[in-house]
Amino acid sequence: MPSARETIVAIATPPGRGGIGVVRISGSGARAIAKALCGIEPRPRLAQLSAFAGAAGTAIDRGLALFFAAPQSFTGEDVLELHAHGSPVVLDALVRRACELGARPARAGEFSERAFLNGKLDLSQAEAVADLIAARSEAQARAALRSLEGEFSRRADALAKLIVRLRVEIEAAIDFSEDASESASKPVIERLFEEATGGLQALLDAARRGARLTDGLHAVIVGEPNVGKSSLLNALAGNDRAIVTDIPGTTRDVLRESIMLDGVELTLADTAGLRESADVVEGEGIRRAHAELAGANLVLRVVDRPASVADGDLFDGTPPAAKRIVIANKIDLEGAAPSRSERDGIIFIALSALTGEGLDLLRAALRDAALGGERGGEFSARTRHVLALERAGASLQSAREAVATATPELVAEDLLAAQRALGEIVGTFTSDDLLGAIFSTFCIGK
Repeated sequence: MPSARETIVAIATPPGRGGIGVVRISGSGARAIAKALCGIEPRPRLAQLSAFAGAAGTAIDRGLALFFAAPQSFTGEDVLELHAHGSPVVLDALVRRACELGARPARAGEFSERAFLNGKLDLSQAEAVADLIAARSEAQARAALRSLEGEFSRRADALAKLIVRLRVEIEAAIDFSEDASESASKPVIERLFEEATGGLQALLDAARRGARLTDGLHAVIVGEPNVGKSSLLNALAGNDRAIVTDIPGTTRDVLRESIMLDGVELTLADTAGLRESADVVEGEGIRRAHAELAGANLVLRVVDRPASVADGDLFDGTPPAAKRIVIANKIDLEGAAPSRSERDGIIFIALSALTGEGLDLLRAALRDAALGGERGGEFSARTRHVLALERAGASLQSAREAVATATPELVAEDLLAAQRALGEIVGTFTSDDLLGAIFSTFCIGK
């Protein structure tokens, strides 16, 4: 899309009253609006004290006008920022006046969308802008900033270039199939496949950690009645969020509580005890517990006795990709010590939700589940990035398997599909529908 299009305007600061409010204008009409609204000849990158005037020359406010000439601006277009007093009435008046002078109200995310379309940001960097604004912890903010600075994009781009090299080798085999170069390229092709497969898996693992950091982790606490599920939720949350009694079936609905662990948001869902029940209300709670379990990233299966892998029903209904932790609660009743072990990919932790013994072991396990044991160096990512990388991995694997059994043309097609999937991350190959869906989630004014 060309950079010369309608001039847009929006309030760039949060709703409500404040000491300062910012109105942002972007487009070819920004300079003319500055002259008419501020009565100045805008000078790039210079804060100019101005009287903001209405249509009849009446004053709207006094403040600072900052002008950024294209292409040296956030959007790559002429950009005018009006820094006024943070009254909603004043800011709305400035927006209306800008619209009278030829601008139109911006759509959600339209400034960032123009920055992408004008080559100022790639798509993952544009999404990182929204992630940085929405960050709820320092860890999330640091990860979003790393993506905004291009960490994710550089790694995806390096992987795409590696796949292009593979395509070149395969295309050479097609063009010179009768030549000795075909046999000479086989070791090179195998080495490139090995390098690309390892690099893609490493990037996929990092993107999954980034997505968990951005979106948070959905952990579901399940178990039979009276094993201490609600007590565990209260202990992790640090308050009496859930009602705890000795009466089986006290918890009838799904109760959610969010906590932060090393900057990762963890949504804990306490559920009704799993058992057969003739009670209609409790039965509905059990149904909801199973539904909650089906969407879990992490399952905490609470028992009040030593857990055994032989218990085949421990994780019935758990999604295959979900991480699993078995918690043997109430060690205070047996005088046992806290412990942690792992068997067959399942973590076993013995603790007491009542006394707090062993909770540090559980918190460490939860942090590891969220970040895979990594500390520092994470970048923010989204579910769509993970899905794109998974598709790229499947196409790359298909191409690798086809080298020995299929024609080079089919191998080249699989490699092109992998390259396109990687291109979706930074926006090299992106449909207008996807762009609309992405930027519609941004706040207005950004």
